Amino acid sequence: MGKNKTNNKKSISYAKWGYYFIAPFFIVYVIFTLYPQILTIYNSFFENYRDGLNVIGPNFVGLDNYKALFTPDSTGTIQLIKYFFNTIWLWIIGALPQFVVSMLLALFFTSTRLNIKGQQFFKTVIYMPNIIMASAFAMLFFALFSQVGPVNQMLYAMGVANEPINFLGLQVSVQSLIGLMNFLMWFGNTTILLMAGIQGIDEALFESARLDGSTSTQVFFNITMPLLMPIFIFVFITSMIGGIQMFDVPQILTNRGGTPNHTSTTLVMYLNSYLGISKNYGMAGAISVLLFIITAVLSTIVFKTISPNNK
Repeated sequence: MGKNKTNNKKSISYAKWGYYFIAPFFIVYVIFTLYPQILTIYNSFFENYRDGLNVIGPNFVGLDNYKALFTPDSTGTIQLIKYFFNTIWLWIIGALPQFVVSMLLALFFTSTRLNIKGQQFFKTVIYMPNIIMASAFAMLFFALFSQVGPVNQMLYAMGVANEPINFLGLQVSVQSLIGLMNFLMWFGNTTILLMAGIQGIDEALFESARLDGSTSTQVFFNITMPLLMPIFIFVFITSMIGGIQMFDVPQILTNRGGTPNHTSTTLVMYLNSYLGISKNYGMAGAISVLLFIITAVLSTIVFKTISPNNK
């Protein structure tokens, strides 16, 4: 009995060290994420902006900022809704080819039948556009497709065009360029994630399916895709969140104008317009809160719709 009591007194509990190790994360999260989020929600209920050299507010206005966002302008357009659909459309035209091409490349490189050599080299090449800054990408395309850029010069030299084409002034071309840039920047990242998911599937399942005479299409839809679904949902939702937060590419390509006629203006560009000269923190806060709600709702819908566990 005496020895047991002595051992109990000398025993050390290491459970508390776990809290010490995770404490820095929570401290940083509270200071740099949670507190700004709470402050943003708080500011959304106040009138607080700059008019020339004068600062108006902060004055409590309740839900007036939110009401203003859903009030039609002189043309009868609710700008928030217009820019929401702009953002979703710009994400779709970049994400749709991204998922298709990334899936095909992932299946190609992970195929045991083809047994592609030099996969590490191809992974590096595919991922390289992802490490280029979006602003640099946008500046490159701005220079390429300007009226005095090399694309117009080439078309003129080939006799395709008799005068410079205003690629940056046409809705179809501007939106297509934004979608193309987003595709080029992110298809490599998506490909690598899907490859990792496919390589995590037991190869015996594929061998059994082939021995049973299953075609490649049947193997994909009955084995690969169902087991890859958790990774695919993750990629899809993170891509959608990134699309909703789209800013730098259309901002730089259209020189902050969202041309033509604001058809390429996104929600974050709309938010940024209130943080410019006017420093309208109240309206910016209201848009930020709505962005958070939109992101949460769409992510939940996507997860509930395509998650196999909810069917």
